[in-house]
Amino acid sequence: GDGCGHTLLTPPRGTLSSKNYPGTYPNHTAPPRQLRAPPGTSLLLAFGDVPPQPSESCAHSSLLLADPQAPPPYGPFCPPPVPTTPLLVTNSSAVTVLPPRTSHRSGRGLLLSYATSQHPAGVQGAFRRERALTPPLATCFSVYCPAGCKDIDGDIWGNPSQGYRDTSVLCKPPLHAGVIADELGGQVTLAREKGITLYESAFANGLHSKRGSLSEKRLIFHKACHLPLPACGDVLEVAAFNASSPPLEVDALGQDRAWVAERAAPPTTGHSWAAEPGSDSAWLELDLGARRNVTGIITKGSSEQYDYYVTSYRVSSSRDGKNWRPYRGSSGQEDKVFEGNADSYGEVSNAFIPPFVARYIR
Repeated sequence: GDGCGHTLLTPPRGTLSSKNYPGTYPNHTAPPRQLRAPPGTSLLLAFGDVPPQPSESCAHSSLLLADPQAPPPYGPFCPPPVPTTPLLVTNSSAVTVLPPRTSHRSGRGLLLSYATSQHPAGVQGAFRRERALTPPLATCFSVYCPAGCKDIDGDIWGNPSQGYRDTSVLCKPPLHAGVIADELGGQVTLAREKGITLYESAFANGLHSKRGSLSEKRLIFHKACHLPLPACGDVLEVAAFNASSPPLEVDALGQDRAWVAERAAPPTTGHSWAAEPGSDSAWLELDLGARRNVTGIITKGSSEQYDYYVTSYRVSSSRDGKNWRPYRGSSGQEDKVFEGNADSYGEVSNAFIPPFVARYIR
């Protein structure tokens, strides 16, 4: 798709959805799309949703289907009524979909399924599958998120523990939650449940979510969907800490202030571990006591009093404490640089996709 939605266009059948569907689609961002079938066949179309129109007449902001070989166009089609027949049978093997390009306050956007006269059952089957994207509460549904959704326009509200407002851009929440990696994309299965009063913001996997108010529904990634997801489960206990040289400081009373490795254990109050100033190869090492499956990391600064925090870092792992392997993520080409904290008091989460097995982590 062109907006990290779930559009799928193939010669025999497919679906077409507007950006962010089933959430609100952006204003003035609906480009024409052409549906093509093999020569000599006809296109059959079924409508799931039609974009809303601000004008009562629907003449200037409606959905049109243009046959490039045989004008005039089909339509206009306006909500709430969609075409009166369950299927719109065209006489052409090519149809251009012209969505409205007007302003609106909210709207679910366009959902259209199609098939050819050679495969007439395909449009009904595709339509039923796409309708599963708007399920009843507390049910699961699946969407495909392509790679590169991180930088598309649109906001997300919520966090991995509370869930996300269902008006969030559809493929950004799974990136924020660490379910998929942006460089790979992938199939995402999630649940839609009743909304909550307040969605707290969070910074995770290079994305900021927003703090927002009550919504009717929320999107969550958890065991209710019976998913084999690499979700963050129990926090791993650390048997021992080790680190490169810490800084030596003397407080106002003339006493040494130790920024030693053990101070990195959460929830430590006051000063934490810190690297020696000027060090270009500082490291903090965690011994998990045994080999564990590691799916992510959460970092936090020292405190507002000292205002120390790490803005970026790399991760290495070892099973024996001698042979170390740098973490390179899903690309496998270069050591992955994780985006860390921007202040000394907030928590930042980063997922390991894929996860790894190790006893020692640096």
